[in-house]
Amino acid sequence: MAVVDEIGRAQARTGPGPARRPSGPTWTSRYRRYAVSLDLASMLSAGVIAFVLRFPGIPKEPNVPYVALTVLLPLLFLSVLVLCRAYEPRFVGVGWEEFHRVLRAGFVLTATVAIAAYATKTEVARGYVVMALPLGTFLALVARYRLRKWLHKRRWKGDFMRRVVAVGHRTSVADLIKLLREKRYHGMDIVGVCLPPAMASGEDAVDEVEGVPVLGDFSQAAGVVQRSGADSVAVLACPEMDGVALRRLAWQIERDDVELVVAPALMDVTGPRISIRPVAGLPLLHVEHPELEGARKLLKGLFDRACALAGLVLLSPLLLVVAVLIKVTSEGPVMFRQVRVGRDGREFTVLKFRTMVRDAELRKDELIAYNEHDGGVLFKIKSDPRITAVGRRLRRYSLDELPQLFNVLRGEMSLVGPRPPLPDEVARYGGDVYRRLAVKPGMTGLWQVNGRSDLSWEESVRLDLRYVDNWTLALDLQILWKTWSAVFRGSGAY
Repeated sequence: MAVVDEIGRAQARTGPGPARRPSGPTWTSRYRRYAVSLDLASMLSAGVIAFVLRFPGIPKEPNVPYVALTVLLPLLFLSVLVLCRAYEPRFVGVGWEEFHRVLRAGFVLTATVAIAAYATKTEVARGYVVMALPLGTFLALVARYRLRKWLHKRRWKGDFMRRVVAVGHRTSVADLIKLLREKRYHGMDIVGVCLPPAMASGEDAVDEVEGVPVLGDFSQAAGVVQRSGADSVAVLACPEMDGVALRRLAWQIERDDVELVVAPALMDVTGPRISIRPVAGLPLLHVEHPELEGARKLLKGLFDRACALAGLVLLSPLLLVVAVLIKVTSEGPVMFRQVRVGRDGREFTVLKFRTMVRDAELRKDELIAYNEHDGGVLFKIKSDPRITAVGRRLRRYSLDELPQLFNVLRGEMSLVGPRPPLPDEVARYGGDVYRRLAVKPGMTGLWQVNGRSDLSWEESVRLDLRYVDNWTLALDLQILWKTWSAVFRGSGAY
């Protein structure tokens, strides 16, 4: 295979020029300008609102100090955001770090104003500060969230993408390409692949991986990046790319400000469990055990029960309306009770609004052949004839699962967790799947916000295991937030 010819064919698809780099500096600068404008507008709006509320009416003479402070606050906020590195391109588009840094900037600015006023003995209207700074931070967070949603929409259309060269073995590169195509909001578009020498040239050479051209081997990665105009390199776990090779690659691409991303062999471990600690000059990746007991478990339990109690009180009129609809439209009880398996294999009775005909369980054997889940562990049919007309609407928006708040209140379930399995499903578990039972099952979870019933069995298990190994209260809040969007879309619910 001629590397030059492959690069030429790749450029013919993406446009002329030896180093076309449309993504990196262009879209990141544009995004940064939007973010800066929104941050300034948020704090200025908050300052004006606080000024109007704190000093109502038409003053006899202009309140110059607070007018000046209102104008100055956005600039101070912008300075603190820069110091907190809230405009780093690596935080853009995914994860909560971008929002965390905006929130940190708001706290820092509030503390700075308070300390400065105390140290200089300056009289500052506390009502103004208490309203302006938290409100400005909140508006900035909302604006950043909306900006991210706009970015995700553009990325689904192929805009604002980072051009990436993937370096690794064929199987792992193929998996990465398929994953990034399914989740384009991550903003990574693989434009070239570097494989081991045996796969990049010779008798066993391949021309492309999942439609992406192979442009060279590991030793040619830096040259491929430069010629293809990529702004990122993703190195997947492989023995050939050891510490020395990675360091050499980093040196070669640093002058072009190309981002280097290294994927460790350890999968689905994220967040505070991972830290890098230097030992004898070697950067070692330390992985902490997940905290399944202790204070965090107690806090999660208190949070679950408090939210369940509040939910039952607030949603009681809706629960009553749904119960009446079920009773008057079909024969049978309002509630459907079913034995499920909870934490550590303990069985409990889950509560749901009945969405099927009375003899649904007896007719299940007749429909086994129509099961749409591979492997047969889960039983799901998109057009299940046993579902009632009202039940179909309840399932679409997950209203049938609201009675599970009683299970949460009793401590049998959590708001967020793995899907509660049936005993016959658990009987067919094998190997690592039992790990799902290490925590309480949840009303919602990663499976709910990533496709619901459209997920394959393997993907559902992978998401549940990821949650078990990485759960935090912050992750629970993130999943609860995303659940609203998943429920209103109604996709994957049947």
